[in-house]
Amino acid sequence: MIANRKDDHVRFAAEQQRRPDGHNQFDDVSFVHHALAGIDRADISLTTRFGGIEWPVPLYINAMTGGSAKTGLINRDLAIAAQETGVPIATGSMSAYFADDAVADTFSVMRRENPKGFIIANVNANATVDKARRAIDLMEADALQIHLNSIQETVMPEGDRAFSSWEPQIGKIVAGAGVPVIVKEVGFGLSRETLERLRELGVTVADVAGSGGTNFARIENDRRDRADYSFLNGWGQSTPACLLDAQGAGLPVLGSGGVRHPLDVVRALALGASAVGASGLFLTTVLDGGPPALIALISGWLDQLKALMTALGARNPAELTRCDVLISDGLRDFCADRDIDIRRLATRSRSHRGGPEPIGGTR
Repeated sequence: MIANRKDDHVRFAAEQQRRPDGHNQFDDVSFVHHALAGIDRADISLTTRFGGIEWPVPLYINAMTGGSAKTGLINRDLAIAAQETGVPIATGSMSAYFADDAVADTFSVMRRENPKGFIIANVNANATVDKARRAIDLMEADALQIHLNSIQETVMPEGDRAFSSWEPQIGKIVAGAGVPVIVKEVGFGLSRETLERLRELGVTVADVAGSGGTNFARIENDRRDRADYSFLNGWGQSTPACLLDAQGAGLPVLGSGGVRHPLDVVRALALGASAVGASGLFLTTVLDGGPPALIALISGWLDQLKALMTALGARNPAELTRCDVLISDGLRDFCADRDIDIRRLATRSRSHRGGPEPIGGTR
């Protein structure tokens, strides 16, 4: 039953990716063009540091799948691409492994194909410390993701209906995991209040994982006999909204959800993300063209990231937070309602002109 659900998730996620909804709030973020801001490409470094973690690039393959024969093949191909490009990679939820260790290989294949890469294991917030450690040990994981998905569980026919244990359990996992713990949403976003609470629980990194990409409310609704929860299709905050909301929360954040191209990556980094994850586009790319297609796509993105940073005058990902950005339309309305000061974003380069290089990991 779990294997069938995992295959359904992949099928519906791919269908969504091939029929995008249209407007994405990343389009409400634009850079002020400064014609003399450019620097030398040779001076660009893509290295990013946050929460005690250092990655060679600010891009990662975010959590997708695992738990069935088909999804095991997908994980193999994703891991091959990660190995070739050097990007970190996260497994999908490992709940299927806890239910049946016969599917362990559908996850561990990622480590076999990517023996030296940065791999993140993934569990839900109900996992015990023992289960979290099992996931970490199986993957020889460098970090652990805990995913929060109350809306998905609510719509899922066989989903959880009790969430009050999540907060204390997160604290226990953070204390007992033995590796850095990243708490993420699954596409509905993390508010500033949630980030502040996660910080109090000892979490050192969060992935805001906002709306705009794969919509798990729609996926679970498509799996139901009747579309009883279609009214939740627009639930949540977008990734740019979450990144703006996160400012001042005191927690390094990653940005994922609705990332379509390198400009979205640069936008997210400029809004404060320490690194940016993608899933949907990477999934359809590997489904359609296998590892070679995904390797070519990611390699192209990394090259274009350097090109954009060169034009913007950002020597590393952290320096993108010095670039002037404008917020418009619905995203501007969100900021007004949440009392987020966006005026300073349009002129922040003035205060950094000629200043020292930012220190990685300060976000």
